[in-house]
Amino acid sequence: MQRSIEALQAELEAREIEVTAGGGAVKVTVTAAGKFKVLRLDPDFLKEDPNLVSETILAAVQDAANQAKTLNDSEMQKVTSAFQMPGIF
Repeated sequence: MQRSIEALQAELEAREIEVTAGGGAVKVTVTAAGKFKVLRLDPDFLKEDPNLVSETILAAVQDAANQAKTLNDSEMQKVTSAFQMPGIF
């Protein structure tokens, strides 16, 4: 089981999720393991209202984190459920 989990963790580190917000003005790339890799901002977008820029960046980061966690949990559940014995967990 430990080898399966380690292999899955390596796979999740390599898998990337890209999230956009603000009509593509903000792009966040995160691994399925939750490591943030890239934050790209459209320079024209930075000229907008600072509150809008801040809220849009925060929304993109939160969405990326949630998607990574959901994918991570789902994939981990697949691996661990194969090893669970009825009545133990």
